[in-house]
Amino acid sequence: MTKKSDAQFVIQKIQPGLLGLMDGSVSTLAPIFATAGLTGQPIKAFYVGLAASLGAGISMGLAEALSDDGKVTGRGSPITRGAITAFATALGGMLHTLPFLIPDLHRALHFAYVVVICELLAIAFIRYKFMKTPLYSTILQVIVGGGIVFAVGLWLGSAGS
Repeated sequence: MTKKSDAQFVIQKIQPGLLGLMDGSVSTLAPIFATAGLTGQPIKAFYVGLAASLGAGISMGLAEALSDDGKVTGRGSPITRGAITAFATALGGMLHTLPFLIPDLHRALHFAYVVVICELLAIAFIRYKFMKTPLYSTILQVIVGGGIVFAVGLWLGSAGS
Protein backbone atom coordinates (compact mmCIF):
# COMPACT_ATOMS: atom_id res chain seq x y z
CA MET A 1 0.00 0.00 0.00
CA THR A 2 1.09 3.53 -0.63
CA LYS A 3 1.17 6.21 2.07
CA LYS A 4 -2.01 7.74 0.61
CA SER A 5 -3.89 4.43 0.57
CA ASP A 6 -2.65 3.68 4.11
CA ALA A 7 -3.99 7.05 5.26
CA GLN A 8 -7.30 6.48 3.46
CA PHE A 9 -7.68 3.06 5.08
CA VAL A 10 -7.09 4.58 8.51
CA ILE A 11 -9.45 7.53 8.02
CA GLN A 12 -12.18 5.55 6.23
CA LYS A 13 -12.13 2.25 8.12
CA ILE A 14 -9.99 2.26 11.27
CA GLN A 15 -11.06 5.65 12.62
CA PRO A 16 -14.83 4.95 12.38
CA GLY A 17 -14.27 1.54 13.95
CA LEU A 18 -12.14 2.98 16.72
CA LEU A 19 -14.69 5.72 17.34
CA GLY A 20 -17.42 3.13 17.70
CA LEU A 21 -15.39 0.74 19.81
CA MET A 22 -14.39 3.52 22.20
CA ASP A 23 -17.94 4.84 22.48
CA GLY A 24 -19.51 1.41 22.92
CA SER A 25 -16.91 0.26 25.39
CA VAL A 26 -17.00 3.39 27.52
CA SER A 27 -20.52 4.84 27.26
CA THR A 28 -22.27 1.63 28.25
CA LEU A 29 -20.17 1.01 31.37
CA ALA A 30 -22.07 3.30 33.74
CA PRO A 31 -25.60 2.05 32.97
CA ILE A 32 -24.62 -1.62 33.08
CA PHE A 33 -22.67 -1.48 36.33
CA ALA A 34 -25.17 0.88 37.96
CA THR A 35 -27.98 -1.55 37.08
CA ALA A 36 -26.01 -4.48 38.47
CA GLY A 37 -25.44 -2.59 41.72
CA LEU A 38 -29.00 -1.30 41.98
CA THR A 39 -30.81 -4.54 41.26
CA GLY A 40 -28.30 -7.20 42.27
CA GLN A 41 -29.64 -9.16 39.29
CA PRO A 42 -27.20 -9.88 36.46
CA ILE A 43 -29.96 -10.54 33.91
CA LYS A 44 -31.33 -7.03 34.38
CA ALA A 45 -27.85 -5.60 33.86
CA PHE A 46 -27.61 -7.74 30.71
CA TYR A 47 -30.82 -6.29 29.26
CA VAL A 48 -29.79 -2.74 30.12
CA GLY A 49 -26.42 -3.43 28.47
CA LEU A 50 -28.13 -4.92 25.42
CA ALA A 51 -30.41 -1.90 25.08
CA ALA A 52 -27.55 0.55 25.66
CA SER A 53 -25.27 -1.24 23.18
CA LEU A 54 -27.81 -1.50 20.39
CA GLY A 55 -29.16 2.00 20.99
CA ALA A 56 -25.66 3.47 21.04
CA GLY A 57 -24.76 1.51 17.90
CA ILE A 58 -27.72 2.89 16.00
CA SER A 59 -27.13 6.41 17.29
CA MET A 60 -23.40 6.44 16.57
CA GLY A 61 -23.88 4.83 13.15
CA LEU A 62 -26.35 7.51 12.16
CA ALA A 63 -24.19 10.29 13.59
CA GLU A 64 -21.16 9.08 11.63
CA ALA A 65 -23.09 8.56 8.40
CA LEU A 66 -24.74 11.97 8.63
CA SER A 67 -21.61 13.86 9.73
CA ASP A 68 -20.42 14.43 6.15
CA ASP A 69 -20.73 12.89 2.71
CA GLY A 70 -16.98 12.27 2.49
CA LYS A 71 -16.48 14.37 -0.63
CA VAL A 72 -14.79 17.31 1.04
CA THR A 73 -13.02 15.42 3.82
CA GLY A 74 -12.00 12.30 1.91
CA ARG A 75 -13.45 10.18 4.69
CA GLY A 76 -15.15 7.85 2.21
CA SER A 77 -18.69 6.57 1.91
CA PRO A 78 -20.94 7.77 4.73
CA ILE A 79 -22.91 4.50 4.60
CA THR A 80 -19.75 2.43 5.02
CA ARG A 81 -18.42 4.64 7.82
CA GLY A 82 -21.80 4.59 9.54
CA ALA A 83 -22.06 0.81 9.32
CA ILE A 84 -18.53 0.33 10.66
CA THR A 85 -19.17 2.73 13.52
CA ALA A 86 -22.56 1.18 14.34
CA PHE A 87 -21.16 -2.35 14.42
CA ALA A 88 -18.09 -1.39 16.46
CA THR A 89 -20.20 0.60 18.96
CA ALA A 90 -22.62 -2.27 19.51
CA LEU A 91 -19.73 -4.74 19.78
CA GLY A 92 -17.86 -2.55 22.27
CA GLY A 93 -20.93 -2.38 24.50
CA MET A 94 -21.84 -6.05 24.18
CA LEU A 95 -18.45 -7.47 25.10
CA HIS A 96 -18.75 -6.46 28.75
CA THR A 97 -22.53 -7.02 28.72
CA LEU A 98 -22.28 -10.74 27.94
CA PRO A 99 -20.80 -11.70 31.34
CA PHE A 100 -24.10 -10.67 32.91
CA LEU A 101 -25.66 -13.80 31.44
CA ILE A 102 -23.84 -15.55 34.31
CA PRO A 103 -26.48 -15.91 37.05
CA ASP A 104 -24.08 -15.25 39.95
CA LEU A 105 -23.63 -11.48 40.30
CA HIS A 106 -20.14 -11.61 41.80
CA ARG A 107 -18.84 -13.94 39.09
CA ALA A 108 -20.51 -11.85 36.39
CA LEU A 109 -18.98 -8.65 37.79
CA HIS A 110 -15.48 -10.12 38.07
CA PHE A 111 -15.63 -11.51 34.55
CA ALA A 112 -16.97 -8.18 33.26
CA TYR A 113 -14.10 -6.31 34.99
CA VAL A 114 -11.58 -8.46 33.12
CA VAL A 115 -13.42 -7.92 29.83
CA VAL A 116 -13.44 -4.14 30.37
CA ILE A 117 -9.69 -4.11 31.00
CA CYS A 118 -9.11 -6.17 27.85
CA GLU A 119 -11.37 -3.84 25.82
CA LEU A 120 -9.55 -0.74 27.01
CA LEU A 121 -6.14 -2.27 26.32
CA ALA A 122 -7.30 -3.32 22.82
CA ILE A 123 -8.47 0.24 22.13
CA ALA A 124 -5.13 1.58 23.33
CA PHE A 125 -3.28 -0.87 21.09
CA ILE A 126 -5.36 0.06 18.03
CA ARG A 127 -4.69 3.76 18.71
CA TYR A 128 -0.98 2.97 19.05
CA LYS A 129 -0.77 0.85 15.91
CA PHE A 130 -2.93 2.83 13.49
CA MET A 131 -3.10 6.35 14.90
CA LYS A 132 0.61 6.38 15.85
CA THR A 133 -0.21 7.50 19.41
CA PRO A 134 2.59 6.68 21.87
CA LEU A 135 1.63 3.46 23.66
CA TYR A 136 2.15 4.73 27.20
CA SER A 137 0.07 7.87 26.72
CA THR A 138 -2.72 6.08 24.87
CA ILE A 139 -2.97 3.43 27.60
CA LEU A 140 -3.07 6.17 30.22
CA GLN A 141 -5.73 8.17 28.34
CA VAL A 142 -7.98 5.20 27.62
CA ILE A 143 -7.64 3.64 31.08
CA VAL A 144 -8.23 6.96 32.89
CA GLY A 145 -11.22 7.86 30.69
CA GLY A 146 -12.76 4.41 30.95
CA GLY A 147 -11.96 4.25 34.65
CA ILE A 148 -13.83 7.48 35.35
CA VAL A 149 -16.98 6.25 33.59
CA PHE A 150 -16.65 2.84 35.26
CA ALA A 151 -16.32 4.49 38.69
CA VAL A 152 -19.42 6.63 38.04
CA GLY A 153 -21.41 3.48 37.25
CA LEU A 154 -20.21 1.70 40.37
CA TRP A 155 -20.86 4.79 42.51
CA LEU A 156 -24.40 5.25 41.17
CA GLY A 157 -25.10 1.54 41.58
CA SER A 158 -24.08 1.62 45.23
CA ALA A 159 -25.57 5.06 46.00
CA GLY A 160 -29.01 4.12 44.73
CA SER A 161 -29.28 0.76 46.44
